[in-house]
Amino acid sequence: MVGSAVSACGATGSVVKHGQLRSAVIAASAVLCLTGTSMAVAGADPLPTPQNDPFYTPPSGWDSKAPGTILNSRPVEVASMGPQAQDADAWQLLYRTTDTDGHPMATVTTVLRPRTGQVKGLITYQAAADASAPQCAPSFTLRQGAPDKYDASLDLMQIDQMLSSGHAISVPDWEGPKGSVFTPRQPGYAALDGVRAAEGFAPLGLSGTDTPVAAAGYSGGSFATDWTAQVQPAYAPELRLVGVASGGGSAPIGPYLESLDSGPFSGFLPSLLPGMMRADPRLAAAFDKYLTPAGQALMAAGDSKCMTPNVSQHAFLRMDDYLTIPFSQLFAQVQASLADLDVGAVGPTAPLYIYHAVNDEAVHIAEVDQAVARWCASGAQITYTRDQMSEHLSLEFGATAAVLRWIDDRLAGQAAPDGCSTRTVPSMSLGGA
Repeated sequence: MVGSAVSACGATGSVVKHGQLRSAVIAASAVLCLTGTSMAVAGADPLPTPQNDPFYTPPSGWDSKAPGTILNSRPVEVASMGPQAQDADAWQLLYRTTDTDGHPMATVTTVLRPRTGQVKGLITYQAAADASAPQCAPSFTLRQGAPDKYDASLDLMQIDQMLSSGHAISVPDWEGPKGSVFTPRQPGYAALDGVRAAEGFAPLGLSGTDTPVAAAGYSGGSFATDWTAQVQPAYAPELRLVGVASGGGSAPIGPYLESLDSGPFSGFLPSLLPGMMRADPRLAAAFDKYLTPAGQALMAAGDSKCMTPNVSQHAFLRMDDYLTIPFSQLFAQVQASLADLDVGAVGPTAPLYIYHAVNDEAVHIAEVDQAVARWCASGAQITYTRDQMSEHLSLEFGATAAVLRWIDDRLAGQAAPDGCSTRTVPSMSLGGA
């Protein structure tokens, strides 16, 4: 993965020589080069980042409102992969939700609807933010005129396809105002309260709680999507959550983070860990105890950047070089915190569609197989598809048509298959579902 259109289109061969990362670089770079997308909008006034935008500050008394209450709204333009804005009506809603500890929290969702026709249903789409900095939130990166939309390019493609199927979309800032990446429960609360806000926002043309709702997310977005399925029965039972599609994740976070160390995607660590430490004082205390001055500087720098520069600048980073004890020993000390992040203790009531690449180099297929088995044992209704030909990035492209067909069927009222099923297909892009 690379941080600019110049490196994407002109220097992929010199960015890295290692196969796994290079395949990701080439796949992502091809998207940018084929679309001819410029990463900055020349001549436009710069958009204020969330930390400098008054819209994100809730009004007095907001914390006494019910979850899902709209606190502020504004029309916005959402970017597309071309120079023009997305051909859709779009707004941002500041709304009241709940954080991991059960306290009131205000966050933003970006809601869109096709300009014409009746809206069929609502999809809450959890973007793969994968970064702790406020300017990496979807509400900022998705906007027309954002300084660098590379981090949002994959999400923009998904949004475009969802709009073409006639559905409204809610894209919540599920990490919240603190950039709390990988924290339990909060991502689900934020998504579900974003749905509540969207259903109560008249311009979307929805039918209130009668609206059929689906949830979807890939990679980092799958974490928030899984938590949405997990907490919905108790937190938002009035919502008609008819299906949940989750890909490229659905695995325990601890083994995933530890496996990143020294590998092609090790730059995710300084991108994710700062937000995790803000969300969990136990993690913060452990890292503060063992990070060297260079390690502290690494975390501070990672906390100021989005995923793309972090991953491109820190491939094959060794955390042992930034700690006073081995990274494996530190992880052993924080297992309780990491275990709290895992979903699957209670089976969701909404049917699930889980998909994953057998050769995924970021999240190992064995971890996903085990997670699916645990959720099935808890009574979940799961259709699980394993793709043999894809890897992590290419599956997001290749699976889109099959995933949206499944979502469309659920939103149209068709029942999902009973029980749990697993199938391995050559490629979801060839029609395998």
